[in-house]
Amino acid sequence: MEIVEDIVIVGAGIAGLTTSVGLHRLGIRSLVLESSDRLRITGFALSTWNNAWKALDAIGIGESLRHQHHLTPSILFASTNLDQPVSEISYKGHEVRCLQRRLLLETLANELPSDTIRFSSKVVSIEESGFFKRVHLSDGTILKTKVLIGCDGVNSVVAKWLGFKAPVFTGRLAIRGYTKFNDGHGLGPKFRQFVGKGLRFGFLPCNDEDFHWFLTWTPSTKDEELEDDPVKLKQFVMSKLEDIPNEMKSVVEKTQLDAIFSSPLKYRRPWELLWGNISKGNVCVAGDALHPMTPELGQGGCAALEDGVVLARCIAEALLKPGGEETNGKIVDEEEEYRRIEIGLKIFAQKRRWRSIDLISTAYMVGYIQQNNGTIINFLRDNFLSKFLPGMLLRKGDFDCRKLKY
Repeated sequence: MEIVEDIVIVGAGIAGLTTSVGLHRLGIRSLVLESSDRLRITGFALSTWNNAWKALDAIGIGESLRHQHHLTPSILFASTNLDQPVSEISYKGHEVRCLQRRLLLETLANELPSDTIRFSSKVVSIEESGFFKRVHLSDGTILKTKVLIGCDGVNSVVAKWLGFKAPVFTGRLAIRGYTKFNDGHGLGPKFRQFVGKGLRFGFLPCNDEDFHWFLTWTPSTKDEELEDDPVKLKQFVMSKLEDIPNEMKSVVEKTQLDAIFSSPLKYRRPWELLWGNISKGNVCVAGDALHPMTPELGQGGCAALEDGVVLARCIAEALLKPGGEETNGKIVDEEEEYRRIEIGLKIFAQKRRWRSIDLISTAYMVGYIQQNNGTIINFLRDNFLSKFLPGMLLRKGDFDCRKLKY
């Protein structure tokens, strides 16, 4: 069975849903394909900076999410090699919050018409069909579309079709956890980060009850068996908390086993984006399909929100007349419409290429510095770089994707 859709978005993650909501706000329908049978909330929470909140405001959901997440006043950056905190950087003048992924995705999904997201829809292949693309699904359905957008994560089928290689494993793993304190955690709103001995811990409160934490490290061969065993994951984290304050240990202790998971840290080599095809004809990628990065800047989800707003605007400029009237085959022939779409996606690629390269490269280098256990790097990090690195988080978050209207 072949179904015709103007715009198909592969992946109902942050980038895919943000793009779809942005298009919906501009009066353009899209279909979102999600391989899972429900929204994927793996990751529990994400840091959101100025750039993320500008994007959320642009699509009209920022205010509702603010009410459910505390403003983070500062980051406390400490070394496990020293007795005293190295530095505390104030976030004054910046909007920083720890945002629950589930609430973000549900809020985005609720802004869309009920038939927008098609679950249990796995893409198996893509083929050319004149000025269209034919998207084959695992259930035998074929979708014929004018625009195909890949927001399908680090293992993106669309990115592979565009010629990108699979993201590279950094050699490091992350364990993430989420703790619910029904009576309140009483630990305040600060973001706490501890670095040293090849480890990086982070503790981020979302509000009075919800706490997100993470550990990143370079595993030995014997650590590989931890990946799918939450009992061993929790035991491993507890064994590494020796130099961490007791109040933070209690956060991990109270984490339920179904709220802990581990994943490898992957990234796209920045130079691939220099000559790679972010867009090709009427196809493009966004979010983790475009710029998978390590988590040190807390910008993965934020950049995906930026992508969604910018991409929706670029597509609208291609498909809508200046007065806001949607073009179709009766007004513009297929070749002219294809040309407009191609130009719109090229503009998106141009706008996002260097931003993506910057974030991927900087995150990788920050991760290398923070988790390096060499004597010289430890000395430089603890005595000099620690005062510089937290401020970098703010600078990378000072990006404005602009309002949705063009």
